[in-house]
Amino acid sequence: MIRTKIMNYTKLYSVLILTMAMLFVSVNTFADDEAEIKAVKKKLKSFDESLGKMDIGEIIETVGKSFQGVEYVAGTLDKNVNEEKLVIKITGLDCVTYVENVLAISTIIKKGTVDFASYKAELQNIRYRNGEINGYPSRLHYYTDWIYNNQEKGYLKDITQDIGGELYTKKINFMSTHTDSYKQFSVNDDYVEEIKAIEKNMNKRRLYYIKKGEVDEYYDKLESGDIIATTTNIVGLDVTHTGFILKKNGKTHFMHASITKREIIISKEELKEYLKGNKVQTGIIVARPI
Repeated sequence: MIRTKIMNYTKLYSVLILTMAMLFVSVNTFADDEAEIKAVKKKLKSFDESLGKMDIGEIIETVGKSFQGVEYVAGTLDKNVNEEKLVIKITGLDCVTYVENVLAISTIIKKGTVDFASYKAELQNIRYRNGEINGYPSRLHYYTDWIYNNQEKGYLKDITQDIGGELYTKKINFMSTHTDSYKQFSVNDDYVEEIKAIEKNMNKRRLYYIKKGEVDEYYDKLESGDIIATTTNIVGLDVTHTGFILKKNGKTHFMHASITKREIIISKEELKEYLKGNKVQTGIIVARPI
């Protein structure tokens, strides 16, 4: 997902969009400190081996829940603007890094390779275009591009059209038209042109979404572990937030890194009610891990 500075909205929405716009094998790792590596290893050891026998959605639900209460921290991937490296951090997460870490851990649990090296390899593969770190533009900043590339890599399937979503017409160019919001663009003059090429390719694709006022009509087609991304009315931007569907007592909730609650939460209200509370969100895109 992309993070940036958006003016002309309420302070809350401005902070939300800033958070979203700065986002979304040989492994080069940059960790804040050794404590993060230890935290990951401890997390991996906390899951019972039998979890790997479950469906991927059930694994994601279990892993996702294990992060409840973890602090919301934005900008963790952008501390080193001079060099793009894999950032390992699970003690503070934003919406995208939460989804990436849960998906990476769930994947190795399903594969039965629950070790730190496998976790790093999966995280890099999920976060970067074709799993390769090659400068700032190689990170999957736009979330619909993240979904598209991770579908190609076999992690998930965009099921929005399949379950009845309608065409989501949007010209994507937010990063290339808000270059001052991205410090990395000042490091390499070629980055903006690379991002423009990425945006051009994205604009050739057909996207689908479910309008937020109609989301409840699709509850029976959503499953725990489904990844959802919230579409937006912000010009040039595809989505603003992401998280997981969680089915609970016959209801459909949203498990995500909340910028308002400042931690990983499961929404008390159902998904449709959650979406009503944000004026810039227009609907959802649904991707099912496989």
